[in-house]
Amino acid sequence: MMAEILDREIEDSPLGGSVTRDGITVQAHIYWFAGTADEWTLEVVDHEGGHTAWTGAFATDEDAFEAFEHAVAEDGIRSFVEQPVEH
Repeated sequence: MMAEILDREIEDSPLGGSVTRDGITVQAHIYWFAGTADEWTLEVVDHEGGHTAWTGAFATDEDAFEAFEHAVAEDGIRSFVEQPVEH
């Protein structure tokens, strides 16, 4: 089973990437396993390698990006650096 996962091609959304707000930069990773029925995954990595992952998946990459934007609006981008948590 692990070999199957390693052989899958990951497709990154163009909506992901480097995001800077209030002098803090994080990397928003929005991806899915290409050629599957899997939904989109959202993870955020801060400048120190801290990792925040959403436990749920998203039907579209737009939904994942909106969840990221909502988290930034609600908790601030600093929340990803100070206390990476699961969303």
